[in-house]
Amino acid sequence: MEEKRLRAIEWMDGSVKFIDQTELPNKLDYVETTDYRVLIEAIKMLRVRGAPLIGITAAYAVVTAVREAIDTKVSDPLNWTMKAIREIGASRPTARNLFFALERMKEAVESKGAGEMEKLFDIVLSIAQDIEKEDEEMCLKMGEHGSSLIEDGFGIITHCNTGMLVTAGQGTALGVVYHASRQNKKLHVYADETRPLLQGARLTTWECKNYGIHVTLICDNAAATVVRQGKVNCAIVGADRIASNGDTANKIGTYNLALICKAHNVPFYVAAPYSTFDFSLKSGDEIPIEERKPEEIVKINKGWIAPEGIDAYNPAFDVTPAELISAIITEEGVFKPPYGEWKEMDAK
Repeated sequence: MEEKRLRAIEWMDGSVKFIDQTELPNKLDYVETTDYRVLIEAIKMLRVRGAPLIGITAAYAVVTAVREAIDTKVSDPLNWTMKAIREIGASRPTARNLFFALERMKEAVESKGAGEMEKLFDIVLSIAQDIEKEDEEMCLKMGEHGSSLIEDGFGIITHCNTGMLVTAGQGTALGVVYHASRQNKKLHVYADETRPLLQGARLTTWECKNYGIHVTLICDNAAATVVRQGKVNCAIVGADRIASNGDTANKIGTYNLALICKAHNVPFYVAAPYSTFDFSLKSGDEIPIEERKPEEIVKINKGWIAPEGIDAYNPAFDVTPAELISAIITEEGVFKPPYGEWKEMDAK
């Protein structure tokens, strides 16, 4: 990447262009579309993924829906657009950023009404581009704040993928690593493979390799050994939703890693923008957890790794209790326990 930022999604003068992340690392394939349904499918099938990028994609999906309502001259464009927003909102349940983006879009649609659809299009496009730009800026600020926790020579363990592929900028947790690397800190990333869909193996290692970060891939069940051997100075992960008490939902297996770090006195950090916080939830017990199809567990690359027809339980996320989290890195700074005492802020 050589300091040239990879763009996971962008508006292309009337269409949305995004990287199909299911093709990585074997092929860097882009999809360009004007159909909000294609973007919904991309969210559901993890062609785009990661909480911030899901929010940006949802915003652009609304833009394309409004454009379609105008171009096809639907009889009731306001209700048609609101129905499209509900469809987009039903794509995945856990990532707070999805609903944060749609709330901004819904407010714009409701306030403008159906009488001036062309003006509404300009408004929702401007909001979507603002969300994208804000995310890029938030990533830089998170990197700045988080890099203060990273010392030269650190070994850092990660889970899932939290870099340029999940944001409009340099990333959340991996963005902290990139920022620290630009400060000439020599770092060694240990990337959990992240079963069942191998985002760590397929995506994090691909990003680190291209960026010039020393990265070692490990099986998820090797994390405890790597930490116990003293190879790791801290863990940094992202988040899909954070409750008001600091409980954090992230990719399944994050809770395991937090317990490992607690057992070996290794700091466990979460990096996420304020749009990931859900202050309406008192604790992680209230965070909705997506359960995905069992095929993702029993197959790898369409090949069976378990007996056909076997039962499989496939939650996409787990919740890490706040007491296991050493600090939460945001664009507003680094928060440390007790998390219940932080001041609620309006996500910008």
